[in-house]
Amino acid sequence: MDVFGLLYLDELSHGLASVSMFPYFDMAHYIVSVMALREQPGALAVSRVSPLACWFSSMLYCFGGAVLSGIMLAEPPVAPLSNGTGVLLASIIWYLVFYCPMDAVYSCAALLPLRLVLSAMKEVTRTWKVLGGVTQAHNKYKDSLLVMIAIGWARGAGGGLISNFEQLVRGVWKPETNELLKMSYPTKVTLMGAVLFALQQTHYLPLQKHHLMLFYTIFIVVNKSRMMLTGSSSSPFAPIESALYKTLFSGHSPYAALTADVQKAGTDNGTSTGTACHATTKESKKNRSPGQKNSSSPVEGEEGSLKAKEESEAEDSKKIN
Repeated sequence: MDVFGLLYLDELSHGLASVSMFPYFDMAHYIVSVMALREQPGALAVSRVSPLACWFSSMLYCFGGAVLSGIMLAEPPVAPLSNGTGVLLASIIWYLVFYCPMDAVYSCAALLPLRLVLSAMKEVTRTWKVLGGVTQAHNKYKDSLLVMIAIGWARGAGGGLISNFEQLVRGVWKPETNELLKMSYPTKVTLMGAVLFALQQTHYLPLQKHHLMLFYTIFIVVNKSRMMLTGSSSSPFAPIESALYKTLFSGHSPYAALTADVQKAGTDNGTSTGTACHATTKESKKNRSPGQKNSSSPVEGEEGSLKAKEESEAEDSKKIN
């Protein structure tokens, strides 16, 4: 650990580990979470129609990780709400973000410099939540690596993992937004942190806890800041995910050939059907044109005979006269 001492990282990591999250970092977490709820489609309309449903959704955004991890550990899901100070602070922020006169609080917090600072502070709280979940699971299940990863993941990204239930509170049902089907960047980076802290807790990762906290916090803060400044939503894990998917999960399927044959047959069938219809149309036009001429010829003949009769009668009348 001479490198850490040389770069003063040891003191910095100890200082970061001793930082208290309450009240400033928790306040930043509540502000960013409630703002994320407000920016959901239809959230403002719900806040005007049913303030209670809007408040409950805000509490799920703020305390969703603690609720989900409590359920997984067979603890009361309402236990996070027993922290009266935290709930009161989150409720005040919820009211100011949604109902402040002239929308002053949301407009100020939405400014890029301030929102960048708040988002960075929220990412710092993610480290403490993941570590808290892993430690809590380790105290109950000792060396169960999978349980520690699951609880740490739920504790750090619970708001996203229970997003479908939160949407139901607002009267929205979108099962296609399930985080397990298409994970967002916060969910992925939280899962990565849960794996790292679980490996460190079980001594599979030869790294001190406070050093890992420092490295992980710097990583998520820098990536979040980069994504906000560049306006990019692409995950830094995309190349690794693509390589792993192509290597492990895109193998040859025995049903691939059958599926391709069925699609090809359907395409050929559609093409032949279109060609036949086009040919039939042409033939019908050809067959219809003589018929049209034949049907019109008697009329034309009748008109001609009438004219000839009139002319002959006119000539007869001239002769008589």
